[in-house]
Amino acid sequence: MRPTVLNPLFAAIIRLPGIGPKLEKLFNRLLARDGTARIIDLLFHLPTGVIDRRTRPKLSDMVLDKVVTVAVTVDRHRPPPPHRPRTPYQVYTSDETGDLILTFFKARQDYLQKLLPVGERRYVSGIIELYDGMLQMVHPDRILGEADLAKVPLVEPVYALTEGLSLNIVSKAVMAALPRVPDLPEWQDPSWVARERFSSFRDAVAALHRPSEPRDVSPEGPAWSRLAYDELLAGQLALALVRAHVRRPTGRATTGTGHLRKKLIEALPYSLTLSQSRAIAEIVADLSKPERMLRLLQGDVGSGKTIVAMLAAATVIEGGRQAALMAPTEILARQHFNTITPLAAAAGINVAILTGRERGRERSAILAQLALGEVHILIGTHALFQEEVEFRDLGLAIVDEQHRFGVHQRLAFTRKGQAVDVLVMTATPIPRTLVLTYFGDMDVSELREKPAGRQRIDTRTIPLSRLEEVMQAVGRALAAGHRGYWVCPLVEDSESVDLAAAEERYRALRQRFGGMVDLIHGRLKGTEKDLVMARFAAGETRLLVATTVIEVGVDVPEATVMVVEHAERFGLAQLHQLRGRIGRGSESSTCLLLYRAPLGETAKARLAIMRETQDGFRIAEEDLKLRGEGDVLGTKQSGMPGFRIARIDVHAKLLGPARDDASLILARDPTLASPRGEALRNLLYLFERDEAIRLLRAG
Repeated sequence: MRPTVLNPLFAAIIRLPGIGPKLEKLFNRLLARDGTARIIDLLFHLPTGVIDRRTRPKLSDMVLDKVVTVAVTVDRHRPPPPHRPRTPYQVYTSDETGDLILTFFKARQDYLQKLLPVGERRYVSGIIELYDGMLQMVHPDRILGEADLAKVPLVEPVYALTEGLSLNIVSKAVMAALPRVPDLPEWQDPSWVARERFSSFRDAVAALHRPSEPRDVSPEGPAWSRLAYDELLAGQLALALVRAHVRRPTGRATTGTGHLRKKLIEALPYSLTLSQSRAIAEIVADLSKPERMLRLLQGDVGSGKTIVAMLAAATVIEGGRQAALMAPTEILARQHFNTITPLAAAAGINVAILTGRERGRERSAILAQLALGEVHILIGTHALFQEEVEFRDLGLAIVDEQHRFGVHQRLAFTRKGQAVDVLVMTATPIPRTLVLTYFGDMDVSELREKPAGRQRIDTRTIPLSRLEEVMQAVGRALAAGHRGYWVCPLVEDSESVDLAAAEERYRALRQRFGGMVDLIHGRLKGTEKDLVMARFAAGETRLLVATTVIEVGVDVPEATVMVVEHAERFGLAQLHQLRGRIGRGSESSTCLLLYRAPLGETAKARLAIMRETQDGFRIAEEDLKLRGEGDVLGTKQSGMPGFRIARIDVHAKLLGPARDDASLILARDPTLASPRGEALRNLLYLFERDEAIRLLRAG
């Protein structure tokens, strides 16, 4: 149960005065993670900057594209002409040094005439731009008379908004929410608080929303840093509790004989890389210890993680136990099944697959064989969690694309056996700081090299204005017998809109190249996806138009062309994953990144990095610098929470102390029963890491 002292913060935002159903919908759109915005979501919606009213520049001294407050006299109104409602409403104003046009769209004339009476002096805040040689402010954040000016703060926070919500509405809601922050017992170490000169949690929240200086809302400042450290500490403590829970039961040492591993290695068409050999040695050593293994295996696209996982599974099978591999999607599960089965056959290892598609007698037969121990490796999706799935003796749980599964799911998986060792894999190389953040002090193996024979991919960036040339080049490649992917733009966080873009491109390419073009997307049923992929793998179709459903788990060595449309809309890690679908065979491959000009600075840097390097670890580090931790881990696709307050580029130096503090806390107070432990329980609930508290209760 959440401590009652925190309940006011987790109340729905509609409980605040002045917020009715209409505004609640808008706040939900702006703030809600799971449907309903709460007061805590509003308080953690930190300012993006401030309006500083302490100095009021004249129009002649105006700095463009920056929020300013200026005193002007209203000269005249210019409503839109009749029958042209889309034309903006303009109000002409001036001071003794120049003129400023205030521009409003979909405005009510009576409201604006009351707000801005001709001849009166008004103080307007907003961003000033140059339009047709004239200074213009579109939809000012504030319009105040002398009397109202005295009531608003001289330094006012500015917040990210959504359509329909003004700065004034958000500010009022925040001011109504602040008194609800309780004075909570301190959970940070007193000597650390003194050293960093941190205020209390309540005072830090208040300082950010009621700044007295512009620097008060800086992410580097003491108030923001205090809350960032709180968030990092909550995350590190939760991870430490999870790890303690997973490791707490004594493990079972599994010592393999090596005979199955030897057969598998002999069946490979290539030699293992140094990284692969090292990772296997680390895993075999872990499995032979009496403590549970909890190891992260991270490697670039095509670095051979599946083979390492297969050899890990062979080790527990040699010891008379079973292994299971869980993938986040059916496409990926079937890809693993198709890769592993022929190799396993060479070593006499029996592999089965279990997804939502296996039903009736087939499913019953798999479950019966599994319970008898006749299935050595079971591959599947979330279907592996179901109660009816019983192993004779599960020794190793392999979780692919770790960040797409929550802690509860991972624990549910490990409960399928006694003292199950855990190997988690990710194909998105993760910077060291983020490994520490999201995976605690999990042991890490990295696959740095690619297997021999992998081709370098020729990556080019091309403006969309040259689309016709790209289509001609793709046509020449298809005519020469090559195969390729055409990935359609990420339009917005809406599968239906993304799908519409893919269908439109598919129709255009089908008209041009006929039956050799096919379409795959997330809304197809599993069997339909399999048929599309089978046609493409067999060469019956040669150009596969796709949404980002092909980002992981698609392996067709004959594919040598990748076109990504509107590449500027994709994150670096995603572009790298997509590019990894080609260059898997002996032929040279080409990746064409199409972009709409002009490019912003971040997009330009992103595409330049893609041209420069194919090293996923370097790309992950650059992605972290450019976009922040959420995108590096694919939070948009995975539902994994990124940070709400901490910014890795600013607060990375706080991560080490937070991790050390969490370890020390649990060493001294493993059940969080001391006064500081009780305070830390509040912290875990506050940052919604309370699943860790459920682990404490579970023992």
